[in-house]
Amino acid sequence: MISINEQDLTLKPQDNESDIVLSVNGVSKKFCRDLKRSLMYGVQDMSSELLGLRGKSDKLRPKEFWALDNVSFQLRRGESLGLVGKNGSGKSTLLRIIAGLIKPDTGFVEVNGRVAPLIALGAGFNPILTGRENIYANMSILGLSKKEIDERFDEVIDFAEIGDAIDAPVQTYSSGMAARLGFASAIHTEPEILLIDEVLAVGDIKFRAKCYCKLDELRQKGTSFVLVSHQPQAILTVCNSAIYLLKGQLIESGDTYSIMNRYEEDLFGNNGKKELGKITLPEKPRHESLGFDIVSMFFRDAEGNCIQSPVSGEMASLCIQYKAYKDKEINEVYVSFVISELNGESDIILRISSFDDGQALGIVTGENQLRFSELQVQMPYLCLKPGSYSIKLFVKKDSLYTLDFVEYFKFTVVANGSMSKCLFYQPRIWKSTDKVAENMMAKTE
Repeated sequence: MISINEQDLTLKPQDNESDIVLSVNGVSKKFCRDLKRSLMYGVQDMSSELLGLRGKSDKLRPKEFWALDNVSFQLRRGESLGLVGKNGSGKSTLLRIIAGLIKPDTGFVEVNGRVAPLIALGAGFNPILTGRENIYANMSILGLSKKEIDERFDEVIDFAEIGDAIDAPVQTYSSGMAARLGFASAIHTEPEILLIDEVLAVGDIKFRAKCYCKLDELRQKGTSFVLVSHQPQAILTVCNSAIYLLKGQLIESGDTYSIMNRYEEDLFGNNGKKELGKITLPEKPRHESLGFDIVSMFFRDAEGNCIQSPVSGEMASLCIQYKAYKDKEINEVYVSFVISELNGESDIILRISSFDDGQALGIVTGENQLRFSELQVQMPYLCLKPGSYSIKLFVKKDSLYTLDFVEYFKFTVVANGSMSKCLFYQPRIWKSTDKVAENMMAKTE
């Protein structure tokens, strides 16, 4: 059972209680925004704890706030759970409490198995020691004996791709090398629970793909995950369930897609109105505008009709409705966007830029426009396979100066035929000719 503000939601009623590897029960944590008061409170709390006088406190002192407020949930063996929410929602604080790095002010955490926190890769390394020495130190802290580390040492080195640098001091490593070694050390402890905080972007594309494969392998063996990420693609790829935190409170729990949709709705509730296949942004105050404001984004088909989902292999136009002001003296702009798939490795699969194409787009300006003007990126054949995608779009005055942008626009591509075994749509023309016979006849004549 999972408790959310005195309401119980059953995730897997058929599961046995022995399958629960992590139970967070009414956990709350408070911090102080004032440095002097924070130091004073810290001294008071440590003194009370040494004297055995400190108990669980559910009262806020002056300048304090709840970073987490009565959060409860359970994690089962082999389950992958995503934590989503805005910055300051308490996600990292919750991971640190689960890892035992900080104590909750109220509530408690029950852990059944070894926990490996991937919170700050390489942060626990001693820069003076070599990579080899740090592996033994780190994996020992995570609960392995020297014999167990010896047995897994070569696998750690191969996975981290450190090579001959293993016997060099870590202070000579690049940040990427240290992160890869930290990731490799943690996952090869074969933990029951992995705590992952924004660390799936380590290394190059090849190494990230290897990380995803290793995580999937561990999950098949029964390892459970708690993942924090601001990338929707990472949450949707790795996690089969998620919880949504807002200002320290657990708002909702459930399957990943429904939670991500709720999270996006709340984000767009503050920053724009989201409809299926379209996003509408709120009008900016005049003094906040840089002279070009995106009003909405959507797709049109070959007939110019606004559509919810473009069709793979057919013409589609990505449309940007805008409002521009004369006094900013902007006559033309450049549009660039990247498209990522909302599953798989979540890498960018398409990048298009009018600046790279040498195509400046003229714009219509006016203080009191009766209707919004529109920029279009016309694609004669949409080559994306059917699926779910996201777009990150920028409108720029030049290669550097950004006038406005859309951080996240989710859309789906549908099929007009069989695309189940294709990675993209290939435009094609079928013909039947007899060129060889024609050439032979021409020679004999």
